[in-house]
Amino acid sequence: MPALTDTQTHHDQHGRYPEAITVEDFQRNLAAVQARIDAACHRVGRDPATVRLLPVSKTKPEASLRLAYAAGCRMLGENKVQEAWRKWEAMQDLTDLQWSVIGHLQTNKAKLVARFATEFQALDSLRVAEALDRRLQVEGRSLDVFVQVNTSDEASKYGLAPEDVPTFIQALPAFSALRVRGLMTLALFSGEAEQVRQCFVLLRTLRDQLRQSAPAGIGLDELSMGMSGDFEIAIEEGATVVRVGQAIFGARPLPDSYYWPSEAEAEAGKSDHDE
Repeated sequence: MPALTDTQTHHDQHGRYPEAITVEDFQRNLAAVQARIDAACHRVGRDPATVRLLPVSKTKPEASLRLAYAAGCRMLGENKVQEAWRKWEAMQDLTDLQWSVIGHLQTNKAKLVARFATEFQALDSLRVAEALDRRLQVEGRSLDVFVQVNTSDEASKYGLAPEDVPTFIQALPAFSALRVRGLMTLALFSGEAEQVRQCFVLLRTLRDQLRQSAPAGIGLDELSMGMSGDFEIAIEEGATVVRVGQAIFGARPLPDSYYWPSEAEAEAGKSDHDE
């Protein structure tokens, strides 16, 4: 079995994924990603069935999403709520297609998420929890949520500081329409694999600690971590959900780093993390 330290990131290989333009392209890309998932699981003795692949369709046009659906995708991840909302409205004929919102949410957009999303992976404030819960109650719906943790300690990243998560988790039973499933993180955007790995180790360790004191009804089984450039490392460290965009849909027009916010942008409430 190869040493886990041999696993590398692919963050610096922009353009390595050609754009998928046919159903066959999507089928081939999905199979290739699944093979990478299977290999990573094999390295650490995990069952590949314990890892869910979330295809990330952000910035891609409706036509591409429909091809992905035809290739078998039944849940898609989107960063920006209004972009996701537009796509949901345009694709309601696909009645079994579900949506995961994986990017930062402002409270004034909670009403949109409450209407259409099946999953929200970026919960990091009680104000957002309260706004979502209130709107979900109106809609008569519930929502799977992940608590976002800033494991890289970067000002450009959203998410709770690890030390703030225990208190936050204790407050979540008050929001009955939110079904807490686990934790989510964005690792350090780096070609240094071991630095990336430490972000995933931190999230898993935090989850294991939280399980000792989590309130009844708060689920902490899921770890959403890992993207096209680093999901193999995430799987080796316990990821149960990997968010993969470019390896399925093809490269975006600009290098990955363009989609990551500067510290100033993050402070101003802007985010476009790359998956």
